Amino acid sequence: MYDRWGQFGRPVVLLHGLLFDRTMWWPVGAELATHCTVIAPDLPGHGESPPRADYSLTRIAEDLAALVHSLMLHRAPIIIGHGTSAWLATTFADSYTTQAVITVDEPATATPAVDDIISAAGLNEVPESLRPFAQPKRDPALLSAYESWFLHPPRRRRSPVRLSAADGSSAREEHFHHLTDPAQFATEIRALL
Repeated sequence: MYDRWGQFGRPVVLLHGLLFDRTMWWPVGAELATHCTVIAPDLPGHGESPPRADYSLTRIAEDLAALVHSLMLHRAPIIIGHGTSAWLATTFADSYTTQAVITVDEPATATPAVDDIISAAGLNEVPESLRPFAQPKRDPALLSAYESWFLHPPRRRRSPVRLSAADGSSAREEHFHHLTDPAQFATEIRALL
């Protein structure tokens, strides 16, 4: 399952972190829709996407490439990975053409416990009005299904793009930056289009 906003311009693919779902990107998707085509898929077993047998980074990157192709998004996408999906974004970029790779809240180390991932997410920084978009699924079995991500995070062949604020300064380094200020986050993405 995925959401799509906009019909024209460079594709931007928004990947949620483990235990969350595509709804975390709704405020940003709405902000970006007038400037580009935005796609926000649910990872397998998350949101409305069913579970599956193979959760490897390589297989999910292949499925993501098939989605981009099936939607006839003819330009190289900007791939944005939140949390553990930063690893998916970099795996995708190692095999497929991308305009840019952006990682948000990438974990410094692998943390395989549900409560540790949720605690490290920094949900307390998200404004109360936007917290419904960042509701984690407290499911140890789901996290266990993605265990290979933690055992074998990807090696980077290229560095992610660092976002810059509209005034040229460095973008803020707060958790859930895309939800603490969706309009500013969208402005930073539009600068890459």
